[in-house]
Amino acid sequence: MTPAPTELSAATVIVATLIGYGMGSIPFGLVLTRLGGLGDIRAIGSGNIGATNVLRTGRKDLAAATLLLDAAKGAIAFYLVKWIAIGAETESLALIGGLGAVVGHNFPLWLRFKGGKGVATSIGLMIVAAPVVGIMACLTWLSMAAIYRYSSLSALVALALAPAYAYILGYPLPALAFLALGILGWVRHHANIARLWAGTEPKIGGAKPA
Repeated sequence: MTPAPTELSAATVIVATLIGYGMGSIPFGLVLTRLGGLGDIRAIGSGNIGATNVLRTGRKDLAAATLLLDAAKGAIAFYLVKWIAIGAETESLALIGGLGAVVGHNFPLWLRFKGGKGVATSIGLMIVAAPVVGIMACLTWLSMAAIYRYSSLSALVALALAPAYAYILGYPLPALAFLALGILGWVRHHANIARLWAGTEPKIGGAKPA
């Protein structure tokens, strides 16, 4: 007997989410800094496991590797679910897998749900789901970083504009997914937003936050 479409959809959504979550929850920043003899990255700077905090250790190579690997999590989750999925829901399920990867990065089970902020993983997903939008988001981040020197502000602007880019360029499903990423990203940056408002947010290459 063929399962009802709603039952099949619910099951595949759960599987796609779990695949993405498992991929996204690998804490590359923590693993790389420990392998590099720097100890626990969570005890350094902001305590975040992402590339920006890894950069505060002075190891640009490890920061770059963390950035690339964190971005790859979103891309690999998207392609893995897309490869497994069959049918008309392939694109939406792949996007759900990518969203799961961002959630996994932000709230990894292995680290008691205390992870990163998901910017690199989000952009990795954007690049494979809607390449032009992903490139525009990267350029937005780079432009804001060059002008203002705030990593958090650059991320917030890129995450806010990505859904608009996607919608204008004719990517309706990615636009919805990127809107969800933007909301999550802004919530995760609440402390940064408070520091930006107060004028105490550290700039790229500057002192660590209090």
